[in-house]
Amino acid sequence: MSATLDSPASWRRLALSLALSLIGNVGMWAIIVILPAVQAEFGLDRADASIPYTATMIGFALGNFLIGGWVDRWGVSRALAVSAVMIAGGFAAAALAPNLWTLTIVQAGIGFATAASFGPLIADVSQWFLKRRGIAVALIASGNYLSGAIWPLILADILAGPGWRAAYLVIAATALAVMLPMTWALRKPLPEEAMRASDSAAALRARSSGLSPRALTWALAAAGIGCCVAMSMPQVHIVAYCVDLGYGPAVGAEMLSLMLLGGVASRLVSGLVADRLGGVLTLLIGSTLQMLALFLYLPTTGLMPLYIVSLVFGLAQGGIVPSYALIVREYLPAREAGARVGFVIMATILGMALGGWMSGWIYDLTGSYRWAFLNGIAFNALNIAIMLAILARSHPRRPAMAAS
Repeated sequence: MSATLDSPASWRRLALSLALSLIGNVGMWAIIVILPAVQAEFGLDRADASIPYTATMIGFALGNFLIGGWVDRWGVSRALAVSAVMIAGGFAAAALAPNLWTLTIVQAGIGFATAASFGPLIADVSQWFLKRRGIAVALIASGNYLSGAIWPLILADILAGPGWRAAYLVIAATALAVMLPMTWALRKPLPEEAMRASDSAAALRARSSGLSPRALTWALAAAGIGCCVAMSMPQVHIVAYCVDLGYGPAVGAEMLSLMLLGGVASRLVSGLVADRLGGVLTLLIGSTLQMLALFLYLPTTGLMPLYIVSLVFGLAQGGIVPSYALIVREYLPAREAGARVGFVIMATILGMALGGWMSGWIYDLTGSYRWAFLNGIAFNALNIAIMLAILARSHPRRPAMAAS
């Protein structure tokens, strides 16, 4: 094995990437926090108020796929530098948006730029690890949830005072002043020797599987849509749900932060589990726990029980999305990491976008989130069925076996 993989330099790169992720992923979460304020300012119903979020997630999905391919060619440092400038410009423009549709268009661009800090960054970090790839991917993927947990708390006072437009200007300034200079440190590419070592491990696993690379990729994409339609219901609508129950947006923001902090813990544990069981089994475990947690929301309306259920949900589902990246990296070559991981992550984000809009539409249709939760449970069951089919067709090897 190349001395570059799992080396101190690998861990230093992971730490810097995590810091960048904390800032860069704000573009995914800010629109959720301001959803009630946008709905009130523009006089919208819940489904229309969810449209900017959906546009953000569509841009985020496309960005994960397209930027992932660019990273394979030109490296992650350039992609992140351009992303920082686009995030800053996007949030500044959104702060001046005069109507819903202008905000929607700008949010799509913010989502696209934000994507560089998720799938492409996960793919880059995964190339620098072999034995400890599971925990490394879990750590960098946790940056997304940490960002979602920290930024609502940072922005809470601004939202309560000057409002959502001022909060967006703060984000714009932070991205430009802090994120942009940090991208320079990631300019070093993975050495060719380390690339070959990583590819050899992937080829060993691929021979143990009964699935072609194309079949596996599309199956993972379909499973990703299913799990993330389910995941989006609490994540996207918890603030609005708390407003409906009379608890207010600040309580909803706290529940979102608690949920995402639980997700961080879940991702770290899942990374350790994946280093022993592999990505397929880890994903199946997480998806099953997520569906059980969704059932807990159905009878729950009290304040403290909602806090508890939101934490349980975060602890259940946090490791799911990183597991997709692990499965791709366990079976496919490092040179295709950006594009392959990006494609599967794109599917998961499209599921989040679809689920975010669908939940709002079901709420407007029924006047309740109950059927939205049931819809999420049904999509989660689809995800579990696909993962069981993958497990039945393949024989994933433990990472330690391939690394030995």
